[in-house]
Amino acid sequence: MNKAFTLLGLISLALVPSLAMAAPAVADKADNAFMMICTALVLFMTIPGIALFYGGLIRGKNVLSMLTQVAVTFALVCVLWIIYGYSLAFSEGNAFFGSFQWAMLKNIELKAVMGSFYQYIHVAFQASFACITVGLIVGAIAERIRFSAVLIFVGVWVTLAYLPIAHMVWAGGFLAQDGALDFAGGTVVHINAAIAGLVGAYLVGKRAGFGKEAFKPHNLPMVFTGTAILYVGWFGFNAGSASAANEIAALAFLNTVVATAGAVLSWTFGEWAVRGKPSLLGACSGFIAGLVAITPACGYVGVGGALIIGLVGGLAGLWGVTSLKKMLRVDDPCDVFGVHGVCGIVGCILTGVFASSSLGGVGYAEGVTMGHQVWVQLFSVGVTIVWSAVVAFIGFKLADMIVGLRVPEEQEREGLDVNSHGENAYNQ
Repeated sequence: MNKAFTLLGLISLALVPSLAMAAPAVADKADNAFMMICTALVLFMTIPGIALFYGGLIRGKNVLSMLTQVAVTFALVCVLWIIYGYSLAFSEGNAFFGSFQWAMLKNIELKAVMGSFYQYIHVAFQASFACITVGLIVGAIAERIRFSAVLIFVGVWVTLAYLPIAHMVWAGGFLAQDGALDFAGGTVVHINAAIAGLVGAYLVGKRAGFGKEAFKPHNLPMVFTGTAILYVGWFGFNAGSASAANEIAALAFLNTVVATAGAVLSWTFGEWAVRGKPSLLGACSGFIAGLVAITPACGYVGVGGALIIGLVGGLAGLWGVTSLKKMLRVDDPCDVFGVHGVCGIVGCILTGVFASSSLGGVGYAEGVTMGHQVWVQLFSVGVTIVWSAVVAFIGFKLADMIVGLRVPEEQEREGLDVNSHGENAYNQ
């Protein structure tokens, strides 16, 4: 009799699949652990990774101002993320924004699952992406902007630029519906931040003495340390975007290793050929260029494609911080646009090429050709550039109207550390 009831139950589930699918999703312990580790690694990329990397690139009299900007904007974004950011980015809504369904994380139960891991972990993982995106921007406006202006800008830009683009790409919004491929943040993070930084660099203006005085990184060992932290943390960034400890995470992990190695070599040898000497700063920049270039592609392309993307990304980044920077006539102290913008764009476009199964990638959606996918990638890049630029312009202009963008020249020449924060990094 028991066997008969069991057989009837199995038949009923086969005939009515919805009954079988009604069972609540169960969190996988391995995926939970994996995603928590990846989240911690991405948080590690910002504090201390970006802080040390950028801090070493600028002058010693402004290093504390950079560390403070990175740290406090990190905290600000975390708070905004909980209040409304996560909800507007990832809840159901329209093609551009989510809703306030999860504002203050209401309506998210303790055991709510996102895929195969708890939704609370998803909240933290995506918060780490938002934080590092803002951290990238401040490198382009370093050494002359008011601290209060940075905070006002961040509040505006995160709300009106980061959240909608994240929704458009990763939450089923406009660009996702169009078929854009961005595995871990080529558009959402790198191009988005780079364009905002470029707009800010133009609006804030060049540093006093720029072009007449030598502006050299004050601490290259600090730059190297920050680079090393970013490199390790990036595996959480890329592999974690698979949202599970699976074969795609393994692919993203290996592609990140390979592409970065390729970019370090292409940047180093390119610089060696052009300038006569290979530099530590060039090698560190090559690391970042490769990591940025492979970010949108890492879960879609094969290992051979990743190597090519890395090699191209290294040379593109070198061109971005030398030739392109001169053409743009911009004072971007940490080369945010030259590396994150240029390499992000290159990576996004090449994703459309090397995702092809014929080139070792995972393949396109049914009926999609390489030409169409490359066009979609170009369109997503264009939308991100225009959207981020407009919002950045609004954000910086609002900050200028409220508190003023720039410190007085006398304070700038003395240094932001002592004038904005009352501290010195190196007391003698």
